Amino acid sequence: MSRKFNVKWTTSLLVVLSLLFLLPAVTFSSEVDSLTILHTNDTHAHLDGIARRATLVKQIKKEVGIDNVLLLDAGDVFSGTPYFTIYKGSADVRFMNYIGYDAMTIGNHEFDLGPEVLANFIGKARFPVLCANFDFSKEEPLKDSVKNWVIIEKGNEKYGVFGLTTPETAEISSPGKNIVIRDYMDVAESIVKEMESAGIDKIIALTHIGWDNDVQLAREVEGIDIIVGGHSHTLPNPYPMVVADDSTPTVVVQANEYGNYLGRLDVIFSETGVIQSWKGSLIPVDNKVPEENLCKIKLEDYKKPVTRLMNTAVGESLTDLDGDRNRVRSQETNLGNLIADAMLEKAKIVNATIAIQNGGGIRASIPKGKITLGQIMTVLPFGNYLVTVDVTGQQIIEALENGVSQVKDLAGRFPQVSGLRFTWDPNAEPGKRIVSVEVKNPDGTYQPIDTSKQYRVVTNNFLAQGGDGYTALQKGTNFINLGFVDYEVLREYIVTHSPIDAKVEGRILSK
Repeated sequence: MSRKFNVKWTTSLLVVLSLLFLLPAVTFSSEVDSLTILHTNDTHAHLDGIARRATLVKQIKKEVGIDNVLLLDAGDVFSGTPYFTIYKGSADVRFMNYIGYDAMTIGNHEFDLGPEVLANFIGKARFPVLCANFDFSKEEPLKDSVKNWVIIEKGNEKYGVFGLTTPETAEISSPGKNIVIRDYMDVAESIVKEMESAGIDKIIALTHIGWDNDVQLAREVEGIDIIVGGHSHTLPNPYPMVVADDSTPTVVVQANEYGNYLGRLDVIFSETGVIQSWKGSLIPVDNKVPEENLCKIKLEDYKKPVTRLMNTAVGESLTDLDGDRNRVRSQETNLGNLIADAMLEKAKIVNATIAIQNGGGIRASIPKGKITLGQIMTVLPFGNYLVTVDVTGQQIIEALENGVSQVKDLAGRFPQVSGLRFTWDPNAEPGKRIVSVEVKNPDGTYQPIDTSKQYRVVTNNFLAQGGDGYTALQKGTNFINLGFVDYEVLREYIVTHSPIDAKVEGRILSK
């Protein structure tokens, strides 16, 4: 039984307390059991606002006292802008060190370039990096550097912080075969008991499992006081959310994405480690916030090569190229078509006839006008390379079924395609949604796909390895690593075909 079942709170009083976040903010005293948590998640190498974040952190630490502040990040620092393409996380960790982060959990994108790049990041971090549900014992670069949980002392109080990372990492990133991923619910229960045995009664879960899973975690695992989450890029309303389904309230928070907000949660604990009261806010990190001077100067050093890269024009588009997250993960877009066409044109050197690109790999839009290399690298930030594989028509249908299986959740596996067109039924059950598939002939006409025929498909190495659930591609034969990096392939295509006039053509139709 958790140590929190013994407190002298009644269930009815807890229910009343769980509604406190709806009332006007309370005034906090200087009690030693008060804590301010500042948090970010899914920043994805968006460093241009880092000096403003530094200002806010410094102001709040001055306001409440540095010994009363925990600064946490809930993962996915990696991948998303040319800062990551150039510096591979070393710029991010330098600023996190400077601002004074106390802990971070690993996000799935921290594995995008493999374990060694993550190990390099951790080696530079002056704060613990956490993940309790991944077993790193057989992964040499990481086995001694990632902690399950830590005790962080602030003032006279001790706070236990543990990390959880989405099990989807095995599919949606590149952790490799040496890392064993365990059920995070079971791990969380075990860690809480371990902390309580060590005398820790204030417990924080720092997670990268998504908002709905955080709420489930709060309901199912007794003893967690606060969950600071990431992965789903959620902007919570209300903030914070309070789950009081059991004998103790659990406060759940997240802070959207890209460093757009700094989450602030103020709590007061009782003597027995139960949250007594709370208030919170999501602080916009915008141009109304002044830039911290030293941080701004440091950023300028990193920005110079990035600026040169981003300002190198490679072509022009006659129309806006749509890479909106919601659309590339649910429907055909002209940018998705452009990327898939570029892949297919490059892979024609080995006679590929079909291209499949996951919508989750498309990370930004491009407005009409001049197209710069920096914009292209922001659209395709992961540095994936092209692979071709021979698969049957039936395996292509299986791949497309996987691609449309989680559209309701806007999963990144949604396919953008070239060389074929398909119709799908969003109301059918997953696995039975593909209505028809047609492949494109050399003369531009289409014919029904032959389920027994072999087709050569070009995709990125991530999908070819079964990423995003594309295990159907793993069943193929004759894998060819073309070695061409995706953003370079797109740049070359734009240079060759500029001005670009990409359109939605009916490649993907819903019934």
